[in-house]
Amino acid sequence: MNNVKKDRLIFVTNDDGFSAAGFEAAIEVARQFGRVFAVAPATVQSGRSQAITMYEPLFLEMQRCEEEVEVYSFSGTPTDCVKVAFDHLLKDEKVDLVISGINHGSNSAINVLYSGTMGAAIEGSFYGCPSVGLSLTDHAADADFTAAKSYAREIIAAVLEGEQTMERPLCLNVNIPNIPMEAIRGVRVCRQCRGIWREEFFRHEDPRGKPYFWLTGSYTNYEPEAEDTDEWALANGYVSVVPVQVDMTGYSQIEGLKSMLR
Repeated sequence: MNNVKKDRLIFVTNDDGFSAAGFEAAIEVARQFGRVFAVAPATVQSGRSQAITMYEPLFLEMQRCEEEVEVYSFSGTPTDCVKVAFDHLLKDEKVDLVISGINHGSNSAINVLYSGTMGAAIEGSFYGCPSVGLSLTDHAADADFTAAKSYAREIIAAVLEGEQTMERPLCLNVNIPNIPMEAIRGVRVCRQCRGIWREEFFRHEDPRGKPYFWLTGSYTNYEPEAEDTDEWALANGYVSVVPVQVDMTGYSQIEGLKSMLR
């Protein structure tokens, strides 16, 4: 592969934990582009967004160290993993790319706000290097990452080749549909679909009669026919790529508020 540079440093993390199959798939992809340094949560941290740990001690443990690959587990959140890497373990080194994932399950549409995978990718982009969050729309622990790895390589190669011309911070939310690779129709750069999760809380009682709740829910797509969204792309056999920004200002409301509040 033309993009392999041994002096290039790739940081890898995730939110499913260091033992997840998708994490190993991401490391496998990253190794084709340079030296890999990886820090992932010690336990599953899905849905933690950009949460950080402030009131508990954090424990770092090396899991393996081999040629061109160093892997640690960390007792914090995905964002904690990014911070400990950039601000402590790698503070004297230049990181060329952040890969977060490969997540077991979709992070399309509004899921980007809740996702620990994307929380870590966004955090990585704050440090000035391009970041790519990767997700496969299959929650199974033994999911087949063949197609995800193939498209991850293609997208990462393009990012590394064109990063000098891209505006920073650069963060991509990439979702790969869970269909056979030969059925995938290609890659679509698109926007985040508008929709919302409606949660349900199921009440149960433990053996001592103490009530507890179990959270579930369903996603409502507000624009199922919009062909420029990530949800449409995935439903129609495409890999979706959404550039993510963190400026949450509602610009269209500024002038109206100025007239109301002057």
